[in-house]
Amino acid sequence: MLEGAFELLAAVERADGAGLTRLACDSGLPKATAHRLLEQLIRLGAVERHAQGYRIGSRMFQLGNAWQPHPQLRATAAEPARRLARATGAAVGVAVLRHDRTLLLDWTPGEAVTLPAPRNRSAWPWYTAAGKVLAAAPEYRFPPTVAPASWPREARTILQRGVAVDREILMPQVCCVAAPLYGVSGAPVAALFAATGPAHRPERLIDVVVRTSRAISAGLGRDT
Repeated sequence: MLEGAFELLAAVERADGAGLTRLACDSGLPKATAHRLLEQLIRLGAVERHAQGYRIGSRMFQLGNAWQPHPQLRATAAEPARRLARATGAAVGVAVLRHDRTLLLDWTPGEAVTLPAPRNRSAWPWYTAAGKVLAAAPEYRFPPTVAPASWPREARTILQRGVAVDREILMPQVCCVAAPLYGVSGAPVAALFAATGPAHRPERLIDVVVRTSRAISAGLGRDT
């Protein structure tokens, strides 16, 4: 039953406003079972009923907001990220890669670019700068069929440089530079990224993003 509830929650998240019939079909559950689980999830605040159908509820946001891959990540990264945003005018964020999605944990607005927070935590593809710099780590394993044939060569370049860059992946006229954040084990736990407009030449951010990522990594317990 718990597995069915999670399949149903995933269907609700993907469809965002679908009705009972579609959610039952998408989750592979009988319609009666899907209805019973939805009613339970509504009582728990995990799902909300709207005129058009069902949506993820605020309780899921509260629970998900508390998650982080390292117990000190948010606290350690907060002030360096704010300093980086003030110094460069870029919007600065911390993100993780899960399966084939870049998930935003925290971000600080910048003067050079307006970067709205995504509607949900799975809004960005893996091939953002933050996603690519984490996907390049030897520890990461792509889901089947996700990585393109050209990826191994690009991953080697990212590992050598220690940074990844994307252009207009998040949205038009926004470019990003990202560097990994390392935990005690030496494996990356997240990525620090800075987003700016093409006119501000994102390459100019590489050195300062790398320095800031090393300072945060040191705070997480890694000798850099």
